[in-house]
Amino acid sequence: MHGRPEAHQPAVERAFTEHRSLLHAVAYRVLGSVTEAEDVVQDAWLRWSRIDVATVADAEGYLVRVATRLAIDRLRSARVRRESYVGSWLPEPILTDVDAAQNALLKESVSTAMLLVLETLSPVERAVFVLSEAFGYGHHEIAHFVGRKHATVRQIALRARKAVETRHRRYDTDQATRRQATERFLAACLGGDLKALMEVLAPDVTMVSDGGGLTGAPRTAIHGRERVARAVVVLSAQRPHGSRAQVFQVNGGPGIIIHAGRRPVLAVTFHLVEGTIEAIHVVSNPEKLTGVAL
Repeated sequence: MHGRPEAHQPAVERAFTEHRSLLHAVAYRVLGSVTEAEDVVQDAWLRWSRIDVATVADAEGYLVRVATRLAIDRLRSARVRRESYVGSWLPEPILTDVDAAQNALLKESVSTAMLLVLETLSPVERAVFVLSEAFGYGHHEIAHFVGRKHATVRQIALRARKAVETRHRRYDTDQATRRQATERFLAACLGGDLKALMEVLAPDVTMVSDGGGLTGAPRTAIHGRERVARAVVVLSAQRPHGSRAQVFQVNGGPGIIIHAGRRPVLAVTFHLVEGTIEAIHVVSNPEKLTGVAL
C-alpha cells in the first residue's frame, strides 16, 4: 500500500512470516506441488503487503483464505496441463521433519499415496478436506475460506471424506518398520542383490515412475515382485557416476534420494503393508525435485 510508513513494514513482514509455513503446508496439500505452493505463498505475500494490516482482526484467517483460494485457482489450471503430461504423474516430493508428536492426520496428508487419492477430488473438495481433516478448521471457518455457505461446506466435507475413505489404502505407519524396509531396499539396490530386493517387496508390489518425458523413467506402472525387482536393479545400475543414495524423511516417512553433488536426480517413497513394500513412487523429473534439494 503506497504511502505506508516504513516503520510499519517490519510488523507486516513479521505477521506474514509467522504464518508462512502454514500457508505453504496448506497450498502443498491442495496442489501436490512444491513449486506451485511456493508461488501461492509469494502471491499471498504480495496481497498482504498491499493492504493495511492494522484493519485485519485475524491475520491467520485472512492469509489462509487468500492462500486457499489461490491454490484452488492454480489447481484448476494445473489439471488442464496435466492432461498432456508425458507418462505417469506423481506429486512433487518434499523433505519433511521426523516429529513423533505431529498430528497423525497432518503427517498422513502429505504422503504421496494420500496426495494421489486427493487428486481424485474436485479442487474445492480437496481444499475442504485438507483444511478440515489435516488442519482441523471448523466448517464455519472453511466456509469463509472457500466462499461457500456453511451447510454446503459440511456436505462437501462429508462427500470428500467418504471418497477418500473408499480409495485410500491403509499402509503401515510405524516409522521404525518403514525405515528398516527402506534401508534393506537401498542396501539391496546398491549391492545389485535381486534376491534380497525381492524379500522386501510384496508379491503384488507396484512401481510408478514420473520422469515427465525428461528422463528414461518407465512411462507405465510396473507390477509384480519379480518385474519390479529386476527393473529396480537395472535402474540402480544406471545412476550417475559419483552420485550418492541416502535415506531421508520424504513426504512423512523414510524415502530415498539420490544426489549428484547437491543436485537431486531421483526421489523414492514407499508404502508398506505388514512390513513389506506394496507401492513404490519414483520421481526423476528434474523440474519436480526442488523440494528435496539439499
